[in-house]
Amino acid sequence: MIFTKYKSTFRWVMIAASFIIISLILWNTYVFFQNFKAEERTKMDIWAKAQSDFINSDTNTNLDLTLKILSSNSTTPMIVINTDGSLSSYNNVNDAKMSDSNYVKKLVFQFKNENTPIEINYQNEVLATIYYGNSDLLNKLKYYPLALLLIIILFGGVVFFFYRSNKNAVENKLWSGMAKETAHQIGTPLSSLIGWAEILKSENVNPSYISEIEKDVDRLQTITERFSKIGSIPTLEPLDIIKETIDSYSYLKSRSSKLIEFEIITPSEEIIVNLNKQLFSWTIENLVKNAIDAMKGRGKITIEISELEDNIKLLISDTGKGIPKNKFNTIFEPGYTTKKRGWGLGLSLTKRIIEEFHNGKIKVLQSEIDKGTTFQISLKRAIS
Repeated sequence: MIFTKYKSTFRWVMIAASFIIISLILWNTYVFFQNFKAEERTKMDIWAKAQSDFINSDTNTNLDLTLKILSSNSTTPMIVINTDGSLSSYNNVNDAKMSDSNYVKKLVFQFKNENTPIEINYQNEVLATIYYGNSDLLNKLKYYPLALLLIIILFGGVVFFFYRSNKNAVENKLWSGMAKETAHQIGTPLSSLIGWAEILKSENVNPSYISEIEKDVDRLQTITERFSKIGSIPTLEPLDIIKETIDSYSYLKSRSSKLIEFEIITPSEEIIVNLNKQLFSWTIENLVKNAIDAMKGRGKITIEISELEDNIKLLISDTGKGIPKNKFNTIFEPGYTTKKRGWGLGLSLTKRIIEEFHNGKIKVLQSEIDKGTTFQISLKRAIS
């Protein structure tokens, strides 16, 4: 209960804590890298001093320690260049390429960018210059933070997709259970209504009354079928999307305020798309009803169907209050609503019907506050 109440706060605390931990790891790695680099610099300074002693030593000098220092460098790549520009010596580099002067110049340039060169001095006279690069260990350490970040990102991605998949699975079970239960609950009184309608026919009741009752019964049967199909995987069949859209559109038009202007623009030839008749009509009704609510019963609704090769676009536009840009995706989430009444499931159901059942896409194409909104549905033409 407490976790649910402070779920948003807990999430941000976890994000902030993760950011701090990652920052500390990266900072410690950077400090360690700089300290390690300073140690290599100190070793190279000692090596330069040993080289100076070796160059200026006489035959009577004990050079055991000097030679030991000079031979101790087995990791740091280095090149010693004389004052006249000639190559004096080198260590831990590709021996086969050192005869190539261009390769030597390239290495000198690379080492110079990696570390400040060290001069070998004797009695204030420069004898040579040491150019040295980063050791293999230092290079690996340099890329360690990037590897660490990549691992963290991959781990975070796995956790996110696992959480998302688990959440979607739970939501799908909830949708299915709720839909099937709703269809079951409607089915019982619907059967009774059908029976009462038959009884009224035998009682010499005004036929127009019976006709209207039968229309409402048919409507309830359609609603029952919709809920039954939304709770399972529906069957798709090749249908003319123009006809199905006009049928749903016309039904709403005849039952809407005369203050609303309806317009539909379609190609002259039929367009065959794999559809579920009941669920597709539900989609059109949801979007048109939302448009009517957004216009507060006064304005213009336009439906336009177009095709480009195998891509079918269905646009539903209104002249209502519009949607803020930062809400374009939020409006499709279950529970989101701007109305005082309702569960906020209309657009969420619409998205599920189009994207999960019809393998299409739905989005807010454009919207301006107090000017209107356009929804776009994208579907594929049926393969004949």
